[in-house]
Amino acid sequence: MALAPANVPSLRTLLSRPPCALGTFVPAGLHSPREERRHLKQLAHAGTDLFEVGLAHHNAHLDGPVIQDAYRRALRSGDALDRAVRAVAYAAHLRPTVVMTYWEPFQRHGPESAARLFGDAGASGVMIVDLPDHHAKRWQAAARHANLRTPRLVPRRTTDDGLAAVAANASGWLYAPASAQPTGYQGPLDIPALAAFTRRLRAASPLPVVSGVGISTPALAAHVAPLVDAVVIGTPVVRALVSTPEQAPQLIAAFAHALASTTATEPRAHSRPRH
Repeated sequence: MALAPANVPSLRTLLSRPPCALGTFVPAGLHSPREERRHLKQLAHAGTDLFEVGLAHHNAHLDGPVIQDAYRRALRSGDALDRAVRAVAYAAHLRPTVVMTYWEPFQRHGPESAARLFGDAGASGVMIVDLPDHHAKRWQAAARHANLRTPRLVPRRTTDDGLAAVAANASGWLYAPASAQPTGYQGPLDIPALAAFTRRLRAASPLPVVSGVGISTPALAAHVAPLVDAVVIGTPVVRALVSTPEQAPQLIAAFAHALASTTATEPRAHSRPRH
């Protein structure tokens, strides 16, 4: 198994200390390998604390048009799994790195085989956003064997019983979408509702809570930051990487500044869990 350099903190260490961490979502295979490595390095230096590398999929039904289009572009560039493994291998030497994927490509390649590939590449974990309940045990076993954390996305409508079941099969973090809309949503966020949901998550599990989806501006990130242990920025940075890649680091720097300023001036709404 690949090991990250000594100066790259573990995922557990990163999410257990202030301030709120900044995650950056990057779809693998969007550019040539050389360009992709350059972009990852620039985004890391601009303020990214952790990477979420997306495995391109033809039916990304939880994502909006920007990420779906990026995935289609990535799928035209070659073997999606191989490109994702190579992106993870580089990203993990810069920052803790988690793979974001749908179940279908993992099922097609074999969960055990895919988990081993990403574990060997240095991934800290893999989040399968639509993991079927009846495959959860198989996936957990494959991930443990590959030394991978298994973050879980938890829809806000999840019942208390459902939340307990999801939390029991999660590790790394619980993901609380800031919006119930597909990725790329640019409207207002119901911050009180998100705050109430994060309290439910923390009552059900000691795992860190991460949020994304709809955090479209640094100002919105600043509102979400006191509630969670990390925010992940997706569509805004993907849009920049597709159209004007040279502007993507400036965008991440703006989000990083908003998080740093907020957590320095506002009390956090929770005590970080011990895990």
